[in-house]
Amino acid sequence: MEDLRFYPRLQYVDVINRALSVKGGSAKLLHVYVDVEPVTFNRGFFTVDMRFFYQVTLQAYLSTPAPVTVEGLCVFDKRVLLFGSEGSAKIFSSEFRAGEPDAQCLRQSNLPVAVVEAVDPIVLDAKLVESCGCRPCDCDLCEVPSFVSGFFGGELSSGDDARRVYVTLGQFSIVRLERDSQLLIPVYDYCMPEKECSGGPCEDPCGLFRNISFPVGEFFPPNTICRPETYEETRNLCSCCQ
Repeated sequence: MEDLRFYPRLQYVDVINRALSVKGGSAKLLHVYVDVEPVTFNRGFFTVDMRFFYQVTLQAYLSTPAPVTVEGLCVFDKRVLLFGSEGSAKIFSSEFRAGEPDAQCLRQSNLPVAVVEAVDPIVLDAKLVESCGCRPCDCDLCEVPSFVSGFFGGELSSGDDARRVYVTLGQFSIVRLERDSQLLIPVYDYCMPEKECSGGPCEDPCGLFRNISFPVGEFFPPNTICRPETYEETRNLCSCCQ
């Protein structure tokens, strides 16, 4: 995610306007809005629109050697096209909701549900740009959910600042579509134990220890590549180290 607009808290706007440079710090994924819509010209496919909200912390360098920590918001929009099969059945179910009447819940159809799994991103780059050198398509901040704004503990800048900061983030995520389906799985009766445990106070502890393989991996670093010519050497080592 390259060159995301950074919207700082109002108390850090003056720091950014006087900063000589900014460097990356840390980022935290706050929330993801997800919306699923069917594709009309391709049956069985769906568009998944996502909006990611990030809490980003940067280091602003002024004339003093010690940097000033600034905090703000970054927003990223992404759309993917996934196959979710077809289905037009209406689903009725009775679900108990505390404090509300136990009414029938109706879904219009069994559309798939989009699930987004993501880890906190890594700040790869941050740069200062004068307002005159900004992109023409760069819009000011609008429609930030109240619970997202609550993470910052203060009001965010709307974007009409003299200088702007653009952040590049790297993030791993998985987007998938889920749908309820009927599966036939073999089920058996309850399994009750019929045998006693072989271990007990009468068992010889030395005999039990002799049946344990020598923990070669605890003494030597693991080798992910086992060459054929060294396989016999490994077996000899295990047999003599008692």
